[in-house]
Amino acid sequence: MNFIKRIFLFILINLLVVLTITTLLTVFKLEPYLSAHGLNINSLAIFCLLWGFTGAFISLLLSKKIAKWAMRIEIIDETHTNDSLKFVFDSVKKISEAAGLDYMPEVGVYKSNEVNAFATGPSKKRSLIALSTGLINKMSKDEVEAIIGHEISHITNGDMITMTLLQGVVNAFVMFLARILAFVISSSNRKNRSSFSSNYFFIYLFEIIFMILGSFVLAFYSRRREFRADENSAKLLGKEKMIKALQTLKSVYSIKDVKKEKLAIQSLKISNNSKRGLLKLFSTHPPLDDRIDKLKKL
Repeated sequence: MNFIKRIFLFILINLLVVLTITTLLTVFKLEPYLSAHGLNINSLAIFCLLWGFTGAFISLLLSKKIAKWAMRIEIIDETHTNDSLKFVFDSVKKISEAAGLDYMPEVGVYKSNEVNAFATGPSKKRSLIALSTGLINKMSKDEVEAIIGHEISHITNGDMITMTLLQGVVNAFVMFLARILAFVISSSNRKNRSSFSSNYFFIYLFEIIFMILGSFVLAFYSRRREFRADENSAKLLGKEKMIKALQTLKSVYSIKDVKKEKLAIQSLKISNNSKRGLLKLFSTHPPLDDRIDKLKKL
């Protein structure tokens, strides 16, 4: 999957949430912000916050189940007979305790030549860390531990919850601003409520535009959380291990597995290298070179 396609899918998954909600609200005529006197701003704000966060939290609640299903993850435990997988489980347990987690994440592996890993789940108690077989087979034990430390840091930092809250805010603003502008434009043409109710073209148009702009905000925060997770892993396990792990990711970044490049999971993976220039604004991960340089300065 090339970089442009990943950008498109990142924006699309967020846009689909908002457009789906808008379509359902249109079909069932759930528009409490419209009154005989026009647009009720307070009602509209509450309406958009409610529905904007609904989609984001549904996505969060289903995140672990979707990941297991989409990636065909095999859950492993302390009884596993494979030495490499037993090492992964023991490392997650050890690093979770060192990071101060009260509950150990579920540990899983998915078959893929891609060297990658991710963490997901609706809460610290119900989290999941999954590693690809490519990562386990191609990385040293020190590097695998560093990657696990990075993913555990996402969990301890509450990144899944924070990203959900941010997504909810972006969804709400997109819905709010789109309806305000659509109302202004349609009202300037025909000053009656039925005209606005039937003219949803502008709502959809502005939602697409504002969701693209909102994706800048989401991507910016996502890049910052990757830097922070790298730093936390370095503190837990030593920065040389984390630097070495990122250097290995860089050397094998060209290895792709199209079957495992799932839309809902792609932005979570540790290896999702970024381009430079304008395209960097859409990337959920900083360039690996930037991440390595930042760790070297610690």
